[in-house]
Amino acid sequence: MGVLARVDEPDGWMSRAEYRLWAEGRPGRFERVNGQVVAMAPERVGHARIKGKVFMALTAAVEAARLPCEVLVDGPTIEVGESDYEPDVIVRCGTDAVSDDSLVVPDATVIVEVLSPTTRRTDVSQKLADYFRVPTVQHYLILFADRVQAIHHRRNGDQIETRVLTEGDIALDPPGIVVPLGSFYPVSGVGVIS
Repeated sequence: MGVLARVDEPDGWMSRAEYRLWAEGRPGRFERVNGQVVAMAPERVGHARIKGKVFMALTAAVEAARLPCEVLVDGPTIEVGESDYEPDVIVRCGTDAVSDDSLVVPDATVIVEVLSPTTRRTDVSQKLADYFRVPTVQHYLILFADRVQAIHHRRNGDQIETRVLTEGDIALDPPGIVVPLGSFYPVSGVGVIS
């Protein structure tokens, strides 16, 4: 087995403009957390399978409900303060289109992260607080990669309600869709890391 080389993250704080310039064309995946660049580990196949299923399930639900929403997977960022996060899946709604050249989704309604060993701590703590600083965010779903389980954080006025689900449906209102938790996971456990 070969040795994995570590990507050198720049030392020190970077502005958003400096980060974008630094990251452009650079191999690998990165986020900027509180002005610090953080390399993201390569994704496991199981993670990618779940992310793909989430994208397909949410796209089907949005289309069936004929909502003015779109589902985006892997790449566009959510800007919060001095952080630039790349969620696994984003649902944005509204009649105003985001440019094809945009790197940012300014008006996410639903954000989904699939937990991985390297991002687990940030996903359940700092990102939870930060994502709800975006006024349009109504739901933040955290999906486990090693079992069928979701943590659903939902905005309710000035409160954030949290539910842990291992089965059943996830109601995402707004925008007005209901998606079975099982539709986010591959059939018969394929892709669920044990």
